[in-house]
Amino acid sequence: MNLRDKLRGLLVRLYARRVEGHLDTAQVPKHIGVIMDGNRRWAKAAGSSTVHGHRAGADKIGEFLGWCSETDVEVVTLWLLSTDNFDRPKEELVPLLGIIEDVVRTLAADGRWRVHHVGTRDLLPSGMQTTLKEAEQATADVDGIVVNVAIGYGGRQEIADAVRSMLLDAHEQGTSMDELAEAVDIDMIGRHLYTRAQPDPDLVIRTSGEQRLSGFMLWQTAHSEYYFCDVFWPAFRKVDFLRAMRDYAARHRRYGG
Repeated sequence: MNLRDKLRGLLVRLYARRVEGHLDTAQVPKHIGVIMDGNRRWAKAAGSSTVHGHRAGADKIGEFLGWCSETDVEVVTLWLLSTDNFDRPKEELVPLLGIIEDVVRTLAADGRWRVHHVGTRDLLPSGMQTTLKEAEQATADVDGIVVNVAIGYGGRQEIADAVRSMLLDAHEQGTSMDELAEAVDIDMIGRHLYTRAQPDPDLVIRTSGEQRLSGFMLWQTAHSEYYFCDVFWPAFRKVDFLRAMRDYAARHRRYGG
């Protein structure tokens, strides 16, 4: 590392401390959703492989959760694999699935996080399904941040699965369609989402400069604040995290217009 890079790193750390010192700790989001975008573009810019980009993105997760643990954040949802990602070429998808499985094992072994899968498990390889089940069981009693690993996740698919679950429950209970139609409300649908019993995301962070949700938690983010960051996910720094938190704290949320 040359002198210029050292000075830049020092300035960034000093700036991060300044931002952290002015952060309103009373205005911390309880649930943060993260669309971790830009692994492939980061790798391309670095002259490296796509697989290397995904590994670098996976390595960033531990850092990010560490920053969250320094605040009062209670739930973090990490979008690791969308339903659309299954359309990627096999030579990219297979290594990516392996990297994600390693992420789940690492999170479970850490001892600080309670791992919870959100997504359609049937789409995943049997080995990953087993890994997810074991991670959830191993961390069920952990008193720490709930880490939702969104794998095989799509917002529309989640709503469809919630409606299907609601209909199956009604059938098992002998509820007629007329009775169900009369009883359906927002709370009932919410009880069948992947994140039931969890608070909705207060803040959604998306990296890489893209300014869209791409189907992320469509139901739960109705009142969420969004923070779009130009940095690719593997290059996301603590100062970027603190800026997102500061931006969230400075906003005045007025529901209902």
